[in-house]
Amino acid sequence: MSAPILYLVIPCYNEEAVLPVTAGLFSGKLQALQAAGRVAAESRVLYVDDGSTDGTWEVIGRLSDEGWAEGIRLSRNRGHQNALLAGLMTARERADVTISLDCDGQDDVEAVDAMLTEYEAGCDVVYGVRRDRKSDTVFKRGTAHLFYKLMAKLGADSVYNHADYRLMSRRALDGLAEFKEVNLFLRGLVPLVGLRSSSVYYDRSPRQAGKTHYPLRKMLRLAADGITSLSVRPLKLITGLGLGVFLVSLGMIVWSLVEYFRGATVSGWSSLMCVVLFLGGVQLLCIGVLGEYIGKIYGEVKHRPRYILQETTFNKETDDEAGGR
Repeated sequence: MSAPILYLVIPCYNEEAVLPVTAGLFSGKLQALQAAGRVAAESRVLYVDDGSTDGTWEVIGRLSDEGWAEGIRLSRNRGHQNALLAGLMTARERADVTISLDCDGQDDVEAVDAMLTEYEAGCDVVYGVRRDRKSDTVFKRGTAHLFYKLMAKLGADSVYNHADYRLMSRRALDGLAEFKEVNLFLRGLVPLVGLRSSSVYYDRSPRQAGKTHYPLRKMLRLAADGITSLSVRPLKLITGLGLGVFLVSLGMIVWSLVEYFRGATVSGWSSLMCVVLFLGGVQLLCIGVLGEYIGKIYGEVKHRPRYILQETTFNKETDDEAGGR
């Protein structure tokens, strides 16, 4: 069997500082795989510029001139998940297998060899899974653990300690292309594709340059997207909560009537305010959860493109396509 064409898909957003630092890491690994005969000479690193406002695209252009890299540029910033999907769908037309990873050098590129071994053994999806989170802060470690536990409790299928470092065969990418939703959470969608899968464990390194573009606010947004995109259990939970509050309210009504007819009622501002605030808080919480789902529906029914390609470093015919997906 001939060596497969591999594309390393790397989303970037304002990474002008880090790209020159990690370029040697990716090109070196690609060339080593080609020299060992494990991947074809047509294999490339595919950078995805997610509407950067600095010199990221210019750096990608210089790297593509060296022959081992290519790039695509989105028309505007669409977020990490959409940028990653754009890269995967572009690579799907050219590669037999893709591996997605971050541009900051934190994902251990040596794990690529083990991923390819699993692919050669017949796996269509290979997840890169962190061995531990020693490099994270205590806060981030705790919130990540809580996130995965919460996802599991809510019935959303995901791989523990796996981000977006994964191998996907062309057959797996074909399956992923069948999912048309706008609100993307690829960590949850890829397991839904099915097909044979396995995991490879690695140690995550510190960022090699630049600053992270994934602050707490974005991580919380990603968590909310993951839960609401993959599970309707929160809706069932608020239904149960509403039923519970209703039963408690009925009990309070019966108790109030009994006390009234016994002549033991005492007017009290504190007790009244506690009940009103409690019920108001529950109602607002439930409305908020419903609003999250309604917002998702609103985004889906408009069928807007998930991304639009502005330009690429491929040949002229490809540049002329510049299509939305």
